[in-house]
Amino acid sequence: MSRLFRLGVLLLLVSCGGGNYSAPRNLDNACSVLDQRPKYLTAMKRAERNWGVPIHVQMATIYQESKFIGNAKTPHRFALGIIPMGRQSSAYGYSQALDGTWDDYVKATRNRSARRNKITDATDFIGWYMDQSERKLGISKWDATSQYLAYHEGHGGFSRGSHNEKAWLLRVAAEVGARAELYQRQLIACGKL
Repeated sequence: MSRLFRLGVLLLLVSCGGGNYSAPRNLDNACSVLDQRPKYLTAMKRAERNWGVPIHVQMATIYQESKFIGNAKTPHRFALGIIPMGRQSSAYGYSQALDGTWDDYVKATRNRSARRNKITDATDFIGWYMDQSERKLGISKWDATSQYLAYHEGHGGFSRGSHNEKAWLLRVAAEVGARAELYQRQLIACGKL
């Protein structure tokens, strides 16, 4: 009886969202990623329809933020190198959305059931945020580099030019832009765009 009970509990956990948050293999190939996780393409197409953010820009952003790990968290901070002080930020999930920004998204979209570890919600969040970046800052949704800078620094930080003082961030944003271009070429070649 106890084996049957444990099996039932395990099945319940799996069916209630104890999902697989591991990254797909071969993250340098957009077609491979989407072949392994067809739900990603469905979610990204939906976000593209809703917000106008191209699939390859969404993918490059998710790659940079979480490497497609659904329950990604920032590293812990330590005092004196050994005393845990909590996480570096509240960023979580595929999109690495911060608590406050996620709350703004939930309020704006009235999607109270949205979760950062669900690809459909994470891609919708990215679409919503980048749509706001275009409206507030005039950044094209096709400009993955500038969109990433606004995504990382926030709209206020981007408008103040805070990114211009961070050489490492400018380099990372350029890598996001290059990855978006690579993903776009790959997705065209394999017929997913």
